[in-house]
Amino acid sequence: MEAYLILIIPMLLISMFVQWKFRNKFAKYAEIQLSSGISGKEVAEKMLRDNGVYDVSVISVEGQLTDHYNPADKTVNLSTDVYHGRSIAAAAVAAHECGHAVQHATAYRWLQLRSTMVPVVSISSNLLQWVLIIGVLLIGFTGNPVVLAIGVLGLALITIFSFITLPVEFDASTRALNWLKNNYGIMQTQQENAQAKDALWWAAMTYVVAALGALANLLYYAAMLFGRNRD
Repeated sequence: MEAYLILIIPMLLISMFVQWKFRNKFAKYAEIQLSSGISGKEVAEKMLRDNGVYDVSVISVEGQLTDHYNPADKTVNLSTDVYHGRSIAAAAVAAHECGHAVQHATAYRWLQLRSTMVPVVSISSNLLQWVLIIGVLLIGFTGNPVVLAIGVLGLALITIFSFITLPVEFDASTRALNWLKNNYGIMQTQQENAQAKDALWWAAMTYVVAALGALANLLYYAAMLFGRNRD
């Protein structure tokens, strides 16, 4: 338990800080209106056209920070504030999600690999908590490591998935920022570009923290498994 606390508590604190920082940045830049007055929907549609992507729809979805690209039905889903918003945050988020659409259209290998893993990771995530609980109980009372070993394999898969997500997210942001920088009609000052970059950087940090948290969790249960086996 002590080892678990040493590994997990710092990650939880860092995660809470990064999430707070990201939400704070998003709220701040959502209040700063683009000098061009272009909406998130318009930004998304223009970026898709400029990259030769014509089979992707831009739609509005309920919620806050629910923005995502769905490769299954080829839709860029923008939260209401981003879809209708005419702010730095709206433009940055809309362009980022379109970055994923461009990745899909150009067969970006990391996105392809991530998409391939989604069904398996989804099933693993739903069952993993119970597998780990049963595995810890079994290895504690009977010494049987099989179930815990399955749990560790599941954690390893989720950890790999989390790290594969990193290049996907960073690349989408890079595509978004490069496109915004080269389209003077959208962000008309260097300050606006710097603010968009700041917003997307903190968004990316949430994925970095999630990956490190998954790794810490994996190391803890792996140490329990292999430590018990040595005993």
